[in-house]
Amino acid sequence: MRAARLIKMVLLLQSRPSMTAAELARELEVSERTITRDAQALSEAGVPVYADRGRVGGYRLIGGYRTRLTGLARSEAEALFLSGVPGALREMGLEDAASAARLKVSAALLPSLKDASRTASQRFHLDAPAWFAEPKTPELLPSIAEAVWDDLRITARYRRQEADVERELEPYGLVLKAGVWYVCARVTESGSFRVYRIDRFTAVEPGSERFGRDESFDLPGFWAERAAQFAHSLLRATIVVCLTEAGVRRLKHTVDPLSAQEALAEAGPPDDGGRITLTLPVESYDVAYTQLLSLGPEVEVLEPSGLRRRFAEAAARTAAYYEEQG
Repeated sequence: MRAARLIKMVLLLQSRPSMTAAELARELEVSERTITRDAQALSEAGVPVYADRGRVGGYRLIGGYRTRLTGLARSEAEALFLSGVPGALREMGLEDAASAARLKVSAALLPSLKDASRTASQRFHLDAPAWFAEPKTPELLPSIAEAVWDDLRITARYRRQEADVERELEPYGLVLKAGVWYVCARVTESGSFRVYRIDRFTAVEPGSERFGRDESFDLPGFWAERAAQFAHSLLRATIVVCLTEAGVRRLKHTVDPLSAQEALAEAGPPDDGGRITLTLPVESYDVAYTQLLSLGPEVEVLEPSGLRRRFAEAAARTAAYYEEQG
């Protein structure tokens, strides 16, 4: 443990002109007294660590010292490609690997490029969770992530309706969608690929046997296909609506965007008032009522008659309320 910390300290000092004891202690998660002892140990081992005294002092390497300890381990190299999503790295248990990889890359860069990671992080940040939600990291995520990384079969138990089901899975990849973690896996028994919500897993037991990965499997493509199928599977009813130009523009922000796009593509030309009539797939009449109510006068529901009456009643109540208030 201490050897790894000493190496990290050297890489930190190699990637920056100098660092205070407080900065090093914060990066290495130790006390400043430990930093003093580590600096002395490095000096005794021949690493030219120099301590500048005074208010603006700190530790630095002298004589252009460069360590050759910059080779990336496989886990560090893989984690480096995810370094733009720090929250996901932390939840998968890969934060330390990514930190070590970034340090090694920084240590190998030319002095003129030393601030590349800082300038990039100042210009891009991915915030995956949805608004108004407190995402909770699934307890079993690190175990599943480790199995994904090492191509290990797992025996998983998950909740399906009222019962727990056990399956042997070959976990191919992880997806973080709006703060929710999913694993895309091949069921060993059937050979079919499925998507599982990790927060519904009740137990995971990684095996010692590695599975042969199908190199033609395309995780982004597979997820996009299944996500589209899932979205369409929810649309079990249809309604007929008439939209103004403003309603057409806002429709994709109100209902499923793909369904809105397809419905508009199949709609006829606008009438003399510029309004378009279209048949729209929806999850249910109740959901459609909630979604389309936000369009106000920019939408008129034509069918079914029961839903049309609900909108008419809502409009009448709203008008009556404003008349009473003056």
